[in-house]
Amino acid sequence: MTGPLRTPRRLAVAAIAVFSLCAPAPVLAGNDAPAAGDETPEAIGAESCLGCHEETEVGQDIAAALSHSQHAELECTDCHQDKNTFPHDPATGFRVGLDGCGTCHLEPAETYTRHGICQVDTCPDAPTCATCHGGHEVLPATDRASRIHPANLPKTCGQCHADLNLTRRYRILFATAVEVYEASVHGHAAAGGIYFAASCNDCHSSNGSSHRILPPSDPESTINFFNIPKTCGQCHKSIEQDYWEGIHGQIVKHGETDPPVCTTCHGEHGILRSDDPRSPVSRQKLAEQTCARCHESARLNEKYGLASGRLASFIDSYHGLKTEAGDTRVANCASCHGAHRILPSSDPGSSINPQNLPETCGQCHPGISPALAETPIHGVGGTGLHTPLAELVQRVYIWLIVVTIGLMLAHVTLDWLSAVRRRLRARPQVLRMRLGELWQHSLLMISFIVLVVTGFALRFDEAWFSRLLFGWERGFETRGTIHRAAAAVFMLTTVWHLLYVLLTARGRQFVRDVMFSRRDLRDLAHRIAFALGRTKEPPRLSRFSYVEKAEYWALVWGTVVMVITGLLLWFDNELVRFLPRGTLDVALMIHYWEAWLATLAILVWHMYWTVFNPAVYPMNPAWLSGWMPEEMYAHEHPEDLERARRESEEYSRERLRRLGRDRFAGPEPPGEDRFSGS
Repeated sequence: MTGPLRTPRRLAVAAIAVFSLCAPAPVLAGNDAPAAGDETPEAIGAESCLGCHEETEVGQDIAAALSHSQHAELECTDCHQDKNTFPHDPATGFRVGLDGCGTCHLEPAETYTRHGICQVDTCPDAPTCATCHGGHEVLPATDRASRIHPANLPKTCGQCHADLNLTRRYRILFATAVEVYEASVHGHAAAGGIYFAASCNDCHSSNGSSHRILPPSDPESTINFFNIPKTCGQCHKSIEQDYWEGIHGQIVKHGETDPPVCTTCHGEHGILRSDDPRSPVSRQKLAEQTCARCHESARLNEKYGLASGRLASFIDSYHGLKTEAGDTRVANCASCHGAHRILPSSDPGSSINPQNLPETCGQCHPGISPALAETPIHGVGGTGLHTPLAELVQRVYIWLIVVTIGLMLAHVTLDWLSAVRRRLRARPQVLRMRLGELWQHSLLMISFIVLVVTGFALRFDEAWFSRLLFGWERGFETRGTIHRAAAAVFMLTTVWHLLYVLLTARGRQFVRDVMFSRRDLRDLAHRIAFALGRTKEPPRLSRFSYVEKAEYWALVWGTVVMVITGLLLWFDNELVRFLPRGTLDVALMIHYWEAWLATLAILVWHMYWTVFNPAVYPMNPAWLSGWMPEEMYAHEHPEDLERARRESEEYSRERLRRLGRDRFAGPEPPGEDRFSGS
């Protein structure tokens, strides 16, 4: 037969009908057993099959698929061997199965007993021959259209390995292996027409057969830890040889799994070019992200007798600092130690053996002398970065800096405190905050600072201030307790302030004075014009300028946001049952960024107007005593000066009366505001 011939469907159906009328009863019943007289029914041809089966279940034209297949010369029943009579009962199945293919392909059929962790004869999801090779359109692997052509293998394997249901069912860790491979250097090469680039079969085929794919736990698997160098060595032969000669390969030969193999450094499916900045072996990432994973491990260093701290000392060296700055030309670990044939410095063949250092360093520094080449590049253990003399010089300078700068700091601190003291003692002074208001400000200030420090210590737990404050045993547990205690103080002080502005006459007047008005826009424009030299005089401000008003209402807004999100995070276990999904994640995001907003606003806006503004430097002393020098007040709030003077005089007389009352047990003056704090 030269190939299956398509016959018109209606003619085939008519032929079937005629044949059926003449067929013996056992045949009509679909019985495969020989007819009476032990006569075997004659096998049917492809023309008869195509009368009913023009297309597959997925709509593929069977005749067209077979026309360019390797199986074009076969009859249907050569493969579909479970039925060889006509007609047949479709309910019993009409499939090929492994046994059908095994009639011709004996060796693959005998080899294909497992696929990963699946036993082919018991696992319902194990791929069949048709899964990988196709059903009717079976093409040789060299054909670009073949399912098993190197360029098409990711898609073929992805039928199962990109199916999340299957990867979850069999606990396959790499659910995106195909997608990652296609973005790798091997995937790009294969897609670009370099068909000898590594594809799925090249790495996963055990004993040279793609029909024997074993899990990495199997000692015979090509991706078993101890076999990976050999697997990669199929293409990278010289690199494999270098690896086995190096110290890492030597230790692996002894059965240890601690040293790196190819995939430890380069990755598995997503291997990138070494000059790709994303690659773990790129110059930017090699030291800190690849070599450091093992050489900064206390367990491995103790086990193999290696010194610790090499990464830190490398980063502090010239080469390390240049690498951190993004210079890709500077030497890294592989530049000196080698990439694959890495040997200890005691080995005569090592690139860092003292006899070989001039040649190694000479790659970047031609003509370097042996003495200079032997200068330590980065510290080993506790020996430091340099020679003993250099270490001594370093210690001397550290002490010199501590003593010199310490004395300077002490001197300027004394001078600053003297200036603050003079500012506090300046006379006359006017009242800015009464005692209750001063307490509110102090409690808010202290609790805010504690919240900022303890909050950012959680977010930046590796930062120096975090390690300094909470780097001791159970320190971070204490941090959480302090943070919540400060939050409680902050909220209680907020409640106090709320009662103050609602229930006292002075508090209600405070709210009226701190409200925005049109004048604030005029004052802002005037201040900008004055700063640009367009006007000669600054704006004349009242009790609260736009500066204090903006800060106060920003504090109100920030308090509401931080209290709500903070309580959600504080009582997350109790509230999560009643909140929509994702609420806590949003609350955490708001809490974090609102903390940044509030902290920066205090540092930039509040600190300038109360400390670094030349008109008030070294500080506005009102936060300490509640009083301001009259000269400062006249400069900052000229339009409110007379009112402030009157209030200050009244407050002073009231305090004197109270002192006299307390001394002589006189009657309490009427009209005292309960929450005024005075």
